[in-house]
Amino acid sequence: MIKSKNFSGIKLNKKPIFSKPKTIGRRLWGKEELLVLIPRKLMLKKLFIKAGSKGGLQFHRKKDECGILISGLLAVRYIHNKKIKKKIIKPGDCFHFPTGVVHQEEAIKDCVIIEGSTTVFNDRVRVEELFGIKASKGLPSTTIREIIYK
Repeated sequence: MIKSKNFSGIKLNKKPIFSKPKTIGRRLWGKEELLVLIPRKLMLKKLFIKAGSKGGLQFHRKKDECGILISGLLAVRYIHNKKIKKKIIKPGDCFHFPTGVVHQEEAIKDCVIIEGSTTVFNDRVRVEELFGIKASKGLPSTTIREIIYK
């Protein structure tokens, strides 16, 4: 048994937190589960994207996100020099969409992604019309007032 000791103000009597996945909401492209939420710090999610499905061409005003493709095959579209570029992501590949980066994910094969991000919800600006693309169905753009911080 370890004796109770204080290391620079850190007590060794805290317990870990074991959370269970929670569904975030209905998504046309698949399923989104919240795995871990550390308020005002970070969140970890698991995304299931059905083959042939895609999210909107969008950017976030406040959210910063990254991920790793666990399984499947994913096409990532992004803007570079005012043009839409595409990169194919394979299992084990990682990506990072800093705040303000236009991006879109499309599953070529069923995909499982583990996504880490800031704790910002409901932050999206759809930009299909800027590129003459018909907006796909799905969640619409939100205003700054609709952004939720957890």
